Amino acid sequence: MAVLAESGSNPDVELLYDINGLAKDAPHWFDRAMEFVGEYGLLLAMVLLVVWCWWSVRRRGGEDVASSMAALVWAPLAAGIAVLVNIPIRGFVERPRPFVDHQGLDVLVAGKTDFSFVSDHATLTMALGVGLFVANRKFGVIGIGLALLEGFCRVFMGVHYPTDVIGGFALGTAVALLLAPLASALLTPLMRAVERSPRAGRLVRRRTAAEVPVVPGTRRTVKPADPEERDLAA
Repeated sequence: MAVLAESGSNPDVELLYDINGLAKDAPHWFDRAMEFVGEYGLLLAMVLLVVWCWWSVRRRGGEDVASSMAALVWAPLAAGIAVLVNIPIRGFVERPRPFVDHQGLDVLVAGKTDFSFVSDHATLTMALGVGLFVANRKFGVIGIGLALLEGFCRVFMGVHYPTDVIGGFALGTAVALLLAPLASALLTPLMRAVERSPRAGRLVRRRTAAEVPVVPGTRRTVKPADPEERDLAA
C-alpha cells in the first residue's frame, strides 16, 4: 500500500519533524535517556503499576474484590490481544518507518526494519492504561498518562509518525473497552473460584487472622479482651 505520508507538507510529517527536532536540540545524555524510557522504561513502569494496583486491590479486599481482580487481569490480556490484532493491520497498511522516506530525522534507535503503522508500544501501553482504568480509576489515570508519554517518546525517537501513535492509542482503547464486558463475564467467576481456594486465594484477597486455619498441634494466640469490653459483656 502506498505510504500514508508522502511529503513534508503533510501535517503528520510536519509534526514529526517538530517533535523529533527536540531530540536534535537536546543534550546527548537526554537523548540516551529518552531512548531507554521510550523503548523499555515506560513498559517496565506499566508492569510495576499493574503489580502496584494488584497489591492495592488485594489489600483493600471487599465483596467486589473478585470483579476488581478480574478487571485487573483483563488489562494485560487486552494489551496482548491488541498487539496480536495489530499484526495483520501492519501487514495490510505496510507503512515504512519515517526515516525511510524522510531525511534529516534524528533516529535514536537503530535497526527498526518492520512497518510503522500502528505503533506496538502505543497500542500496548494504552491498552494497559485503559484496562487499569476499568479496574481502578486512580491507577488507570496514571497508566493512561504513561501511555501518552510513550507515544510522545516514539515520535521523539524518530521511529513513528504521530498518526502511528494515535492509531495505537485507538486500537488499544478499542480492544480494552469493547471486550471488557465479555472478559468480565469470563474472568469474574474464575477469580471467585481462586478467592475460595485455601492457597491460591491469597492472590486475590489478603487473609485475615480469623481466616487463617489452625494447624494441628499449634495454638492460636487470642488477644486478651479489653477490661471495658469485659464489663460490657457482663
